Amino acid sequence: MAELKDFIEPREGFVKRRIPSVERRIAEIMAEDMRVSLIGTVIDKQEDSIILDDGTGKITIGFDNPVEIETDQMVRVFGRVIPLEQGFELQGEILQDMNGINTELLKRLRELNSL
Repeated sequence: MAELKDFIEPREGFVKRRIPSVERRIAEIMAEDMRVSLIGTVIDKQEDSIILDDGTGKITIGFDNPVEIETDQMVRVFGRVIPLEQGFELQGEILQDMNGINTELLKRLRELNSL
């Protein structure tokens, strides 16, 4: 059985793996979440950060490099949760364009998963 140290300190002959991300809505992010994936619309953008809105809330996501994305674009972001005094921030790792996604099917899938 894998332990947390296996993700942080790889042993000889093993590949270092990232802790898997958990699919969340912004309002569902918990303090114990380490990595999450979010789908939402970019409502504001700076050179190396965006503000994402998924209908349940808004979150600032910072990146190490400039982002090539436009406002009003739907994206999926994988990132590390950074707790703050007033909520959370995300350190973005992967940014994926989701403009072609069927939002009605996504909504129905989320409803089915919440049962």
